Amino acid sequence: QVQLVESGGGLVQAGGSLSLSCAASGGTFGLRPMGWFRQAPGKEREFVAAINWSGADTYYADAVKGRFTIYRDNAKNTVLLQMNSLKPEDTALYYCAARNRLEPSTTQQDYDYWGQGTQVTVSS
Repeated sequence: QVQLVESGGGLVQAGGSLSLSCAASGGTFGLRPMGWFRQAPGKEREFVAAINWSGADTYYADAVKGRFTIYRDNAKNTVLLQMNSLKPEDTALYYCAARNRLEPSTTQQDYDYWGQGTQVTVSS
């Protein structure tokens, strides 16, 4: 069983930056594709970014491309999301997710383990 714990959320002004972290325990972290998703109030959860097991391949939603960077440290069982140039529309609960299969995915239904989420609020 894989446990995921997100941290790093908070309140930031538009144009600012935040770095989210997801610490994994249990299972084999280094072989798992990882993803970040978010859910804004009243909206469906949506894909943000994904990364393959080695970190060589990354994927981004169009809304965050060029502003967010996903990367991982397999030695520390951690996946991170660096968020720059934040906008009020980035306000959401951000979730980390892990997948059992080797192929990375941008589809939330493909992920097997989820964290509890960390809140990001961007003020205008």
